[in-house]
Amino acid sequence: MGHRDRVLVVGGAGLVGAGAALHLASLGHSVTIAGRTPPGGGPLLALPFARGSFLTDDFSDAFLGTFDALVFAAGNDVRQLPEGADDGEYFHRANSVGVPAFFAQARDAGIGRAVYVGSYYTAVVPRYRIEQSGYLRSRKASDEGVRALSRDGFSVCSLEAPFMMGHVEGVRAISVEWSIRYLLGQFGNEPLWMIPGGGNFMSILSFAEAVAGALSDGEPGKAYLVGDENWTFAHYYEILLDALGMPQPLPVRDAEHPSMPDATLYSGRGVTVAYEPDPASVARLGYRRHDAERAVREMVPYYRQLVA
Repeated sequence: MGHRDRVLVVGGAGLVGAGAALHLASLGHSVTIAGRTPPGGGPLLALPFARGSFLTDDFSDAFLGTFDALVFAAGNDVRQLPEGADDGEYFHRANSVGVPAFFAQARDAGIGRAVYVGSYYTAVVPRYRIEQSGYLRSRKASDEGVRALSRDGFSVCSLEAPFMMGHVEGVRAISVEWSIRYLLGQFGNEPLWMIPGGGNFMSILSFAEAVAGALSDGEPGKAYLVGDENWTFAHYYEILLDALGMPQPLPVRDAEHPSMPDATLYSGRGVTVAYEPDPASVARLGYRRHDAERAVREMVPYYRQLVA
């Protein structure tokens, strides 16, 4: 990337996209965010915003052609699934077909570099589980579809993201809000507990650095499994509790959890997904390590105030 490239961040009002947009702007790039809803406040309001959906052709070739690079952080998940819709059919249309079609449009409009924000589940979950989930099948297909579009003059790579931690002013992460509400006793008065298993956790800032590195130095057509700290879910909640001023160990119980339902655990309840990102990829993308706990502690005061 050049010193001041024009970058479009689709999904820039969401947590991951917002973190990437603000970091790219801090590096001197001219950043525009796009999505179905505008940002809720904070520093994102200083960035140009284009309202629209990539699924309904709201972004013209002429508009896309004004940018040098694209960051796409708007893959559809259960939050966008219409009530009563068949999830396999919807996610196939939105992700498997819609996302590569949008990248092809961006390529043909003259954008030269692109990064697709994917999910680490598609890299680490057993294939049989991916085949059982319409959502995961669609995320895997969209990842493979966009990377296949790489050619001379259009470099595309993907970042397969784990659990993302952190706070951007004006952006509300529902999963974090549920966790804080549970720990503050707003889901009932029963003693606190957590499910077995765990995953990889990464800060929004660390991931934003990976996005910038992928735009400038990412290998065309490559999928990068990025990440930082491997934690059990109990350890994650114990960090939240400590940051809330309520330090305590959590017992583990193998049952569906009120703040982390089974439907959100694509690897399955009780499974620990642990890995170390490839050191060569970390160096190439240039993102920091050991930043997840700082990000967790930083986000707790905002959510505590939000749910009070």
